[in-house]
Amino acid sequence: MRVSMTLSLPRRPSSAARARQVLTTLLSLTDATEDTRANLAVLITEACSNASIHGASDSDVDIAIGIDENGCLLEVGNRGSSPDNTRLDAGLPAPLTVGGRGLPLIAALADTAAFVSGPPNRVLLRITKQFTDARAAPNR
Repeated sequence: MRVSMTLSLPRRPSSAARARQVLTTLLSLTDATEDTRANLAVLITEACSNASIHGASDSDVDIAIGIDENGCLLEVGNRGSSPDNTRLDAGLPAPLTVGGRGLPLIAALADTAAFVSGPPNRVLLRITKQFTDARAAPNR
């Protein structure tokens, strides 16, 4: 099975929830474990939230979701600028700092996550997450 979808959502906080709902619906068609689905829900929420917060004021949040039997590819983009091929190794901010935890969280939950080259004046974050074999998952 292979499923792909692209979305262009307005740059506002509710768009992260809408993107998560679409991804959750698509993942319901797969054999991905609940843990993997939950991690992917956090990944798309954080990526979309960051795009909404940091994107240009007149920019939409562009999302591409690709799912096959092995895993999921998420690409979240918007107008703005970021360094190309930058890994998300950002450390956590001081405990009382507001914000700054999204990129470290994405780095921790994703198999790979990096800003990649895209069209000029566009930020594109590419995230991959492999599905674990549900049959090999421990019983809970």
